[in-house]
Amino acid sequence: MSDFIVSARKYRPITFNNVVGQLSITTTLKNAIENQKLAHAYLFTGPRGVGKTTCARIFAKTINCFNLDESFDPCNECESCLSFNKNRSYNIHELDAASNNSVEDIRSLIEQVRIPPQVGKYSIYIIDEVHMLSSAAFNAFLKTLEEPPPHVVFILATTEKNKILATILSRCQIFDFNRITVDDSVDFLSKIAIKEKIEVSLEALNVIAQKADGAMRDALSFFDQIVSFSGKKISYQNVIDNLNVLDYDYYFRLTDAFAENDIPRALLIFNSILEKGFDGHHFITGLGEHFRNLLVSKDNKTLELLEVGASIKEKYKKQANNSSVNFLFKALQISSNCDINYKNSRNKRLHIELSLLQMCDILKQKEKQEIIKKIVNEKKEKLENEKIVNEKKENLEDKKIEIKQNEKIEIKKEEEKKPNIKKSKLSTLIKNREEKKLKKISDFEEKNISELEVNKDFSEKDIKNNIEEFANSVKEDTNLNVILKGINPVLKENFLIELNVNSNVAEKRVKEKHNKLLEFFRRNLKNNKIELNIKVVKNIEKTPQKRLSKIDKYNYLKNKNPKISSMKSMFDLGF
Repeated sequence: MSDFIVSARKYRPITFNNVVGQLSITTTLKNAIENQKLAHAYLFTGPRGVGKTTCARIFAKTINCFNLDESFDPCNECESCLSFNKNRSYNIHELDAASNNSVEDIRSLIEQVRIPPQVGKYSIYIIDEVHMLSSAAFNAFLKTLEEPPPHVVFILATTEKNKILATILSRCQIFDFNRITVDDSVDFLSKIAIKEKIEVSLEALNVIAQKADGAMRDALSFFDQIVSFSGKKISYQNVIDNLNVLDYDYYFRLTDAFAENDIPRALLIFNSILEKGFDGHHFITGLGEHFRNLLVSKDNKTLELLEVGASIKEKYKKQANNSSVNFLFKALQISSNCDINYKNSRNKRLHIELSLLQMCDILKQKEKQEIIKKIVNEKKEKLENEKIVNEKKENLEDKKIEIKQNEKIEIKKEEEKKPNIKKSKLSTLIKNREEKKLKKISDFEEKNISELEVNKDFSEKDIKNNIEEFANSVKEDTNLNVILKGINPVLKENFLIELNVNSNVAEKRVKEKHNKLLEFFRRNLKNNKIELNIKVVKNIEKTPQKRLSKIDKYNYLKNKNPKISSMKSMFDLGF
């Protein structure tokens, strides 16, 4: 047998200063020792592998040490420390509540508590996994836990505080241990790698720390496993291959495929992931975490929440700059829904593939929404313009009425000044006043017409109606009237109206009226951008249809209804 010791035991902390990631707890315990304010019962709670039992052992060793140094750490030289280091201490007792959870075991412990310590000041009882005690055992333990002998200190450790009775919790000082951060785990593993003379990249240590999920014991176990696999040189690829971890690169390539709406590429990447033996549920949770990391990478303030290596962090920052917040929110929502409904899905692969298709379609849907929004805004603007025009028209009508009223007042005043004026002269005066009034109205209209005119849209049907109206205004010119009614108008781009006539003579006659037609269209269709193009288009003569004989008609009807033939024979019919 070799003398190999696993790293979790070999590098287990022996002082509070060596404990990783629990500074607030270790400081509180050291201050309690320094000020000699020790409680009779402590409860250490938190996730697995974060140092609960380790801190309990260091605490027990420290309070029994005879020669504490200036930093209040055990001396490792006195009888108490030496006996503890060699696992032969009779003052520090460890009990596994998972296998000693009955009332009889607790009663035996209560009897043992009465015995004073042989060496040192205190008898310390460390009860691990205390939540495994039965309700009867808890109740039997209550009195002793509340009022133990002065030489006894209880340290209870558990991963599930919620399962412990409230009466037990109220009798203990409770210390909540935190998950160890990725940075702390990487720092501790780096120190071990240096001591063991192992060459390892920071990216590889980051993957090990993330896989451990805050548990230092798990991180050290993974480290030993990788060393056994790779030897003295550990690479990033060695870690992801051995620990069955999905490479970050898969998620970066998938996100690029979503941004380009590349559905085949996304499906092929997912297929390659499945072929390497990765679980679909593990993949979709990792994809959700990837989108979360991209989201926190959008802002430098939240970048510290990203628990990855420096090179990977740069990749996240680059891809985050190319991804919109809207896309990341919707992708997160889709991946979260896929994760929630994964277990209930019968066809799990199809369930994930549908989610990937939805992610590919996010940016396309956004483009559609922008187009719809643009159309809605254009319609809204058009309605607002029409509203403004209508309001100006109403103001114009009001002004006309005001002008008429003012003219009437002026005429009335004139009549009052000249009561003896002749009737003929008065009528002439009224006529002149009317002409002036009309001129004022005309001038007012000309002044405001530019404000009323907007370049409205119109259709070919509107053009035909206006041509018909213009043709009716020149009925006395029969030839021109016929030509105008035979025009075939075509609406082109930029409000160009093409008037197609069937002869050069017709073209000449219509061109004579070009300016009047243009002015007529612009005024009636309310569009100053209208232009006219008069064009000769020769009519294509239709090929005369062949006249059908009676036999042809009969054959046609017979093909449509075969019963006609039998009816002809039955009644002996002829043509």
